Amino acid sequence: MKHTLAALFAGISSLAMAQSGYWQQHVNYDIDITLDHTNHQFKGLERIEYTNNSPDTLHKAYIHLYFNAFQPNSMMDVRSLNIADPDRRVMDRISKLSKDEIGYHEIEDLQVNGMSCHFTISGTIMKLVLPEPIAPGEMAVFDFKFKGQVPLQIRRSGRDNKEGIDYTMTQWYPKMAEYDKDGWHPNQYVGREFYGVYGSYDVTITMDKDYVIAGTGTHTKHATYNNTNTWNFKADNVHDFAWAADPNYQHDSIDVPGITTLHFYYQTDTLAQQWKDIQPDVKRLFEIMSAKFGKYPYEQFSVIQGGDGGMEYPMCTMIVGHGKRDGKVGLIAHEAFHNWYYGILGTDEFRYPWMDEGFTSYAEDIVLDSLYNHQAVNPLEKSYKTYRYYAQQPWEEPLTTPADFYAVNSAYSINSYVKGAITLAQLEYIMGEEAFAEGMLNYFETWKFKHPKPADFLRVMELSSDLELDWYFEHWVNTTKHIDYAIDTVIAGKVKTTVTLANLGTHPMPIDVKVTLKNGETHWYNIPLQMMLGNKSAEATSWNKLKAWQWTNPTYSFEVNYPTKKISSIEIDPTGRLADIVLENNLYPAPEPKETDQQ
Repeated sequence: MKHTLAALFAGISSLAMAQSGYWQQHVNYDIDITLDHTNHQFKGLERIEYTNNSPDTLHKAYIHLYFNAFQPNSMMDVRSLNIADPDRRVMDRISKLSKDEIGYHEIEDLQVNGMSCHFTISGTIMKLVLPEPIAPGEMAVFDFKFKGQVPLQIRRSGRDNKEGIDYTMTQWYPKMAEYDKDGWHPNQYVGREFYGVYGSYDVTITMDKDYVIAGTGTHTKHATYNNTNTWNFKADNVHDFAWAADPNYQHDSIDVPGITTLHFYYQTDTLAQQWKDIQPDVKRLFEIMSAKFGKYPYEQFSVIQGGDGGMEYPMCTMIVGHGKRDGKVGLIAHEAFHNWYYGILGTDEFRYPWMDEGFTSYAEDIVLDSLYNHQAVNPLEKSYKTYRYYAQQPWEEPLTTPADFYAVNSAYSINSYVKGAITLAQLEYIMGEEAFAEGMLNYFETWKFKHPKPADFLRVMELSSDLELDWYFEHWVNTTKHIDYAIDTVIAGKVKTTVTLANLGTHPMPIDVKVTLKNGETHWYNIPLQMMLGNKSAEATSWNKLKAWQWTNPTYSFEVNYPTKKISSIEIDPTGRLADIVLENNLYPAPEPKETDQQ
């Protein structure tokens, strides 16, 4: 049975994309499950309406069965047992799960367009050989009958977490793998990161009446029979669905006028007042984030106590409930901002985790600086310090490394969160503050509810700055080359001073130099790279645009229209946005050597 008419309506939103050569798949989920809290097992029916907006005819499909990861000898288990620095939340815990503590998904029946479908399951991936192909523009209907067991909480998903939350239901249902211009993406669930198809969700959950349920989307509840309640959740333009349940949840809500409504679900323990106290700050987070990086587009967002730390899902986050007030606000900021850089801008996190974690970490530092009015010269200063440490390590890897394939978890974390965040801070340094701010908003509006890749982001920033920027990603993203510029010589003159800079590193960059006179005056000099084919906009009152530096030249000289005796200092990059790995040679006069203990 073909559903070309339904596919036409489902794919209307893709027509504008197709006109520019871009396309993406579309999916509608209708899920109905019953969870038995006595044995932590559930049974469900799921219908997936899958629209093929690609130019390709599909003969197979892939489904994620994430709960299968929480079994001894799974890929997640084996990876954790063998990597040099395992996630402390996982360690050897999966290997010790008993039969009634493991997680699993079992498919009891599957039909595609009303016909039986052959499938095989390998780990967390189910491969379907379609009974008939899905042609371009057509929609196929997948009907699943499935059951599962909620694992003891290990990582993200699970039951009975360390804070006593009964259920954190994430990655809990058979989920369609994404298909894009690079083909299918049936990545096994080994440790981290996800990639999903945008669409709509209609989810019905039945469980014991004592439970309060929170999750993605908007919901209604009505009583049924045998001491159960049935909850219905709906969400549009999202690529995943998560929920949590606990009999002791307290629920608060506050409005963010003109933006959204915030919901808070938490236990009524000794920190209940803290949960109330943070709510005005969370409101301000959404206001600042929407102004700086694009307006939050959904009608609600829920902050839910659950999980094993903090984790993002569309229209909600699962976070631990305990901890200090400011730490909780920071955690909520990070996980909530993932709804921009993961939820709304749906990059393939497996291939580009830095576009997810890094962009979110950047926004977190910028918005928290604004929230608390710190007015830091560089809100990402700690990230730069961490990167300089990382750049000295033999286990450094390029940002192009797929998420699960880092040799050590520390390299993944620093790359994805820290170097990913610096990617943006340094891009602001290259483009200038005004063009960068405009570019980030343009990126959001251009690619929201789509799947941007690094080249797509780069193109938006080039258009916003009128600069050529491909060289930056070619070095910063694709390699582990390092930046190291130095003040080489300062030649005194009676009227002018000649300054010579040296490139001691392997990564070319434009250079800002600040000259401070003894009378307090400051003068800024901007040296673009020739490859940029332009200059960034002025970032100071006294802004001198100099000729471009050819990256092949090891040194660069320029004149300052003041005699050396009137100069107090000359400094490369005083804003600290250049990821220069050696700071001691960026200042004239050179700083005094630090005293060291002598034996």
